[in-house]
Amino acid sequence: MSFGSPLVLLALLLVPALVVWYVRAQRGRQRAAAAFASPALLASVAPRRPGWRRHAPMVAFALAIAILIVAAAKPERTVAVPVERAAIMLATDVSGSMQATDVKPSRLVAARRAARRFVEDVPSGVNIGVMAFNGRPRVLQSPTPEREDIFAALARLAPSGGTATGEAITAALRSLRTQRANGRRPPPSAIVLLSDGASTKGKDPVQAAQEARRARIAVYTVALGTPEGTIQVPRPGSAGGTETRRVPPDPASLEQIAQASGGEHFAAIDSAELKRVYERLGSQLGTEKRRRQMTASFAGGALVLLLAGAGMSLGWFGRLV
Repeated sequence: MSFGSPLVLLALLLVPALVVWYVRAQRGRQRAAAAFASPALLASVAPRRPGWRRHAPMVAFALAIAILIVAAAKPERTVAVPVERAAIMLATDVSGSMQATDVKPSRLVAARRAARRFVEDVPSGVNIGVMAFNGRPRVLQSPTPEREDIFAALARLAPSGGTATGEAITAALRSLRTQRANGRRPPPSAIVLLSDGASTKGKDPVQAAQEARRARIAVYTVALGTPEGTIQVPRPGSAGGTETRRVPPDPASLEQIAQASGGEHFAAIDSAELKRVYERLGSQLGTEKRRRQMTASFAGGALVLLLAGAGMSLGWFGRLV
């Protein structure tokens, strides 16, 4: 919790001073009673004493004053609220290496499932687009709030070809900029790029990430797979048959892309970790931190204590204070 006017809290020093004044006042009352009658006769003069009830109203009043001072300092707390009109492009690598089964049941199937969970968890006001990229990028669905259209686009992801990461970032930027042009104010935008390898063709992905940074669109990269990942590919020439090829992920290049764009990098070695990464990204990109004032809550609590103190004083002693 933070405060909009923290210097007001210095007034809390008045509360101990009020307590000291009250204690002295009570001692003065005791001295006055002793002067009126000898201690031996006090029990017969005042056979019933209020005990703790004498102090309860003042305790309530002191607490109410302290809470009112805190309320005047404008207490605030940070809460996560849905980002209205945000646009997120899910760019998924569908190169041939995404057929590897080191991430069960395969890298691409795990990516598709995690992306679907991401879409389900993100607030409904967020527009989400779907892009597939291998040797070239293809926008399967422009950013939209319609979840069924997004799910249908995710179902069309299929593996083949190489990896053109830089071209994918550029195409995603183009699509998100179209969204910005259609709105009155540019909505917050981001790219979530999942890949399992280094870019093999096309534009330099770091340069594309720097272009994204200038457009204030961060790229969040996810490296999927393990160093032991393999796929079966046709043997070169006319030998026929297939051979095993290792397809380890390249987290270093993806981390460079994230840093160049102002985003973050994540690594996932299995489907459970990928699910956690996408859940975190959904919470991070679908909401934003905002400060909410709690002045009314504190003031309401102080009012309850004031009324309670007044009620105790009137009920027990027939006076307000």
